Amino acid sequence: MKDNHQDSQLKRELSTRHMQLIALGGSIGVGLFYGSSSTIQMAGPSILLAYLIGGLVIFTIMRALGEMAVAEPVSGSFSMYANKYLGRFAGFLSGWTYWFMWIVVGMAELTVVGVYINYWFPDIPQWVTALVVLVMMTLVNLANVKAYGEFEFWFAMIKVVAIIGMIVLGLAIIFFGVGNHGEAIGFDNLWAHGGFMPNGFHGILMSLVLVMFSFGGVELVGISAGEAKNPSKSIPSAINNIVWRILIFYIGALGVMMVIYPWNEVGSEGSPFVQIFDYVGIPAAAHIINFVVITAAMSAFNSGLYGSGRMLHNLSVQKNGPEYFKTVSKNGSPSRGILFSSAVLLIAVVLNYVVPEKVFIYISAVATVAVITSWMIILIAQLKFRKSKTKEEVAKLKFKIPLYPLSTYIAIVFLLMVIVLMAFIPDMRVALYVAPVWFFILFIGYKVIHVKK
Repeated sequence: MKDNHQDSQLKRELSTRHMQLIALGGSIGVGLFYGSSSTIQMAGPSILLAYLIGGLVIFTIMRALGEMAVAEPVSGSFSMYANKYLGRFAGFLSGWTYWFMWIVVGMAELTVVGVYINYWFPDIPQWVTALVVLVMMTLVNLANVKAYGEFEFWFAMIKVVAIIGMIVLGLAIIFFGVGNHGEAIGFDNLWAHGGFMPNGFHGILMSLVLVMFSFGGVELVGISAGEAKNPSKSIPSAINNIVWRILIFYIGALGVMMVIYPWNEVGSEGSPFVQIFDYVGIPAAAHIINFVVITAAMSAFNSGLYGSGRMLHNLSVQKNGPEYFKTVSKNGSPSRGILFSSAVLLIAVVLNYVVPEKVFIYISAVATVAVITSWMIILIAQLKFRKSKTKEEVAKLKFKIPLYPLSTYIAIVFLLMVIVLMAFIPDMRVALYVAPVWFFILFIGYKVIHVKK
C-alpha cells in the first residue's frame, strides 16, 4: 500500500506554453464576444478606461499571487496560502468559495453551450447538449493534466485568432475603408455621440463591476502552479503577459468596435463581433462567431472543472475538506474531486428544464462576490506572507510585487469599492444578500469539521 503523500501527489506536466494559454483562456470568456455591448452601454467609449483601470488592478492581484506562487508553487494556490498565513478558517473559506464559484460558472456555461448549439440544431434539447459537454469535459480532466493543458491551449487559441481577426478587419475598415467603398472611417465615433464619457464618471464606476467579473479566471495560473514543469519561469511569464493581453484583447477589440459603430449601436443587432464580420461582407459571420462562442464556453467550463477538482484536493490536503478527495489517480489526476464536481454540475442539466434565464444573472452576481473574495484573500495573504519574511528572505524572492505595500493596499480598497457599487445595480444586489448566508453556512461547516477533528 502506498503512503498518503504518494497518493496525493499531483504531476508537474504543464509547460510554459500551457500556462500562457491557461492565463489567456481564463481572462477571455463569452462575455467579450456577446456581453461586451452591455458594458459599452453603461460607460460609452470610456469603457476603455474602465478596462485599463481594472486591468491594472488585476495585474497587481496576479503579481501578489505570483510572488507567493513562485516562492511556494503548490496546487490549490491561494487557499493554501490563506491557510498558512491567515489561519485555517481563511483557507477553508477561500477554498470552498472558489469551488462554489466554478460550480456556478460551470452551470451557466453549460447552459450557454446549449443555447448556441440550438442556433444550428434547434431540435436538440438544451439538457442533452449540457449532458454531452459535461461528460466530454469530465473525461478530458480525468485523463491527465497534460490533456487538460492541450485542450485549453487549442480552445484558447481559437478565441485568440477570432479576436485578432476582428481587430485586423476593424483596422482595415478604419484606415483603408474596406467594406466602406474605400473611404476611411476615422475616429470620430469615439467622441461624436455625447462625448468620450457620455454617462459621465458615474458610467465608468458602474461598469467596473462587470469589467472585474469579466476578468474572473485569471487566478487559474496560481491554481495550476503545483502542476507546472518549471514554475519559476512559467508563472512570471504568464502573469507579466496578462497586461498586454488585456490591452490587446479587451481594449483593442472594444476600441475597434466603437470606432466603427457609434457606441449606442454596438451590439444592437446581435454580437458586436458578428457586426464587424458582416460589415466587410464575410459570409456566415454569425456561424463563425457562434462556433467561437461555443468553444469559449467549453473552454471556460473545462477550466472550471479543472479548478474545482484541484481545489477539493487541496482542501483535503489542508484537512479543510473530506479525506476522500486527497487521493489522486495513477496519472496524477484528482479524479475524486473532478467526479464529485461533475456530479454537482449535473444539477445544471436538470436546471435547463425548470429555471428561467434570470436566475443565471443572479448566479453570476454571486460568482462575482466569490471571485472578489478570492482576490481579496490573495492580497491579504500576500501582506502576511511578506511580513513573515526576514529582510534576507525578501531579498531572495524571485518575483516581487511592484510598489509593495502601496499597490496591495490600493487593490484592496478598489475591490471593496466594487462590492459597494454592486449595491447600486439591481441584478447584482442579490449577491450581497446571498453572500453573507453562504459565509455563515461555511462558518457552521467549518465548526462542524473542526469539532469532529
